[in-house]
Amino acid sequence: MGRFTFLNGKKIRFVKKYFLVVSFLGMMGSAMAQDFSIGPKVGVSQGNIAVNGEGYSSGDSKLGYHVGAFVRMGGSSFFIQPEFLYTNTGGQIIQKNDAGEERNIDASFNRLDIPMMLGFKVANFFRLQAGPIASILLDYKIEDAVQVAQDVDYRNATIGYQAGVGLDIGNLILDLKYESSLGKNSKSVAGFETDQRQNQIVLSAGFRLF
Repeated sequence: MGRFTFLNGKKIRFVKKYFLVVSFLGMMGSAMAQDFSIGPKVGVSQGNIAVNGEGYSSGDSKLGYHVGAFVRMGGSSFFIQPEFLYTNTGGQIIQKNDAGEERNIDASFNRLDIPMMLGFKVANFFRLQAGPIASILLDYKIEDAVQVAQDVDYRNATIGYQAGVGLDIGNLILDLKYESSLGKNSKSVAGFETDQRQNQIVLSAGFRLF
């Protein structure tokens, strides 16, 4: 099933609240900034869906991608890096019935992701970083192996976290991060209660324009 959901009132309020936090941290970064850079960013991810619910378990992971831009503000050691990314991710859910028969359900999500990385530089090229990520669900597709759409109650927006390391090589920035959700992505699948959370290993590259 594919469903496109525009930014409704609830999503807009969520974005406004998150941007207040982003703006506050941005002003902090600007106040102590000796370095400011901006540029495009692209990458790939390996995502899976952690499922906690009777009759459901996690299946295969899904290769995804993201594209967008980043801004970095900071000094010689501490930095703040907000990012604005269009992200495709997903994973597989395995459903087992009372007879022990299994059915694979494939899920794919398109999201607007806004990570806010806080980090430390080591030796001017190595970085340690972590921070929150706001994810706004734009649309999704979830169906079984014979392409029968599944009824899933997905949240419009969620908050998660990312943590990882990075390298700066000239104007090239490389990031390797782990991402997980702090809350449920969904309350139910086909009417059955579940706790779904999206996890990802994220590898990305950016280029500092200045």
